Amino acid sequence: MTQEFIKKIIEASAATIAEHAEELTDLDRAIGDGDHGINMKRGFTEILNISDDISALPFGKALAKAGMTLVMKIGGASGPLFGSFLMAAAKAVDDVPSNRDEMLKLLDGGIEAVKMRGKSDVGAKTMLDVLAPVSDALRAADADLINVARKAAAEALENTRDMLATKGRASFLGERSIGHIDPGARSVVLLINAVCDVLETA
Repeated sequence: MTQEFIKKIIEASAATIAEHAEELTDLDRAIGDGDHGINMKRGFTEILNISDDISALPFGKALAKAGMTLVMKIGGASGPLFGSFLMAAAKAVDDVPSNRDEMLKLLDGGIEAVKMRGKSDVGAKTMLDVLAPVSDALRAADADLINVARKAAAEALENTRDMLATKGRASFLGERSIGHIDPGARSVVLLINAVCDVLETA
């Protein structure tokens, strides 16, 4: 069951990143290097290519291998950040989370790793500005966690539009970074929705 679940997560994640790669590149072109979509697609395609090997591993080790693959295959800041999230999540849980507390442990471990790796925090117009609000929303919820996660992610993403970027290449734009959605945050939303889609059919 775990092997099938991991493979479905990989397939759904790779598919949504590939489908939205051009959108991600356009978002990044507005405030960054313009290569975010290309890089994310490269990384998740590589994970898909070795999905049999990854899904054969225990859940924690599967996360770690996927994270290392992203670090090795994605250029720029995205590889280390998304990869660090997965590798830290791997240390937080051994098996597929079976309840909210275990899911929060996974999320919070990944969030702290992203903060450390990016030397950033919430409010800097980064992927943290989706990850942290989703974690907070799940912690406060008492039911319907999938829809809570989807809604919190969508609202948090839109909130990045009016933020001033203070980290990464977008920070070079200063006030001109305001008015644009953060591409890394958009990628997080896509991946959250992909995981939710799989959970709804599990």
